[in-house]
Amino acid sequence: MPDEPHTTLSVRELAAKIVAAYVQNNRLATDQIAGLISSVCQALADLQRPMVGEEARRTPAVSIRQSIRPDYVVCLDCGWRGLRLRRHLSSVHGLTVQEYRARWNLPANHAVIAPAYSARSSAMAKQTGLGRTA
Repeated sequence: MPDEPHTTLSVRELAAKIVAAYVQNNRLATDQIAGLISSVCQALADLQRPMVGEEARRTPAVSIRQSIRPDYVVCLDCGWRGLRLRRHLSSVHGLTVQEYRARWNLPANHAVIAPAYSARSSAMAKQTGLGRTA
């Protein structure tokens, strides 16, 4: 899946394995190996880039209005529900909050934390005296 984090081989390592397997099974002049390596690296790099039309076809898992609920927020990419989106976005989709908002054309103040959770955190911080000058 393209949205999963890449914990596998890098492009160079993968290209090296592909070229090595190709050279083992096919005859190739030594002066052609460099061109083969560069073309395989380029092809793999192109596969990692999103297609231009892919961004335009993207449809959210839920409507943007339904993505913010009092007790949870919903990821527009996959429909995941939770109190905070920041960790989910970075670990599952490899996105920052700014990139996520840009991807879906969301305003800068679009919530990525459930409103009730944010209110509880704020109340607890005020109760313990955080932010108060001495």
